[in-house]
Amino acid sequence: MINIKLGRALASLAAAATLTLSGSTASAADAPADRVLQPDRYTSDRGRALGQKHQGALRDLNAKIYHCMPWLDVKPEGIGFYKPKHIDGDTRYLSLNVNVDQQPAPEFTRLSVQDRVSAMFSRYVPHLLRSMATNDLLKEPNLDGFTVIASWLKAEPASGQPAVMETAAAFIPKPLVTDFLRGRAGVAQLAEGAHVIAWDGETKLGVIKPKAWADDFVLTYKVAGYTPDPRVTCP
Repeated sequence: MINIKLGRALASLAAAATLTLSGSTASAADAPADRVLQPDRYTSDRGRALGQKHQGALRDLNAKIYHCMPWLDVKPEGIGFYKPKHIDGDTRYLSLNVNVDQQPAPEFTRLSVQDRVSAMFSRYVPHLLRSMATNDLLKEPNLDGFTVIASWLKAEPASGQPAVMETAAAFIPKPLVTDFLRGRAGVAQLAEGAHVIAWDGETKLGVIKPKAWADDFVLTYKVAGYTPDPRVTCP
């Protein structure tokens, strides 16, 4: 179990990074349609069938992220039933791939890679899973799990230098997600059972074992002057 004082300290440092958001906000317009992978873009019958059957749920997820968490930018085709490369066979996980709009605080940048990944896992993975894992998808026999991929600015780039993003991808089997959402597993167990891979820019760092703790930032943070579209129910 993670040391509670350490978890709170890392959460505080993560807050230092995320509370300096750039201030860009989503409009009340519809979410961009290109964020959802279309059925004809799948490379297998299984993926295509999932995409066709659950296209409405994917559009709803896209709209919820766009309107309720405007500091997260879903990448083009960032929502879909992708095959994790580290798993054999035509295994399909519902994947959500986002960029986090934050400016890195020095205290956050000085953390180890594992601690930065732990902080971002704690902040986003549990909350995004609650939006991703609908009852219909939890009961879907052809769905094997869920993937949350988050990228964030590693450090302020020097003048004239390109920005470098850090990325963490958490692959979580459906039975564990179900246990978490039903209250049979906690956040720490969710992190323990996840397969997490990290990147520094384009350089793959390999598997990281994050710690995790309760972080209510997503539920409490409000973008100044922004009101979500009333058509969308936000937490």
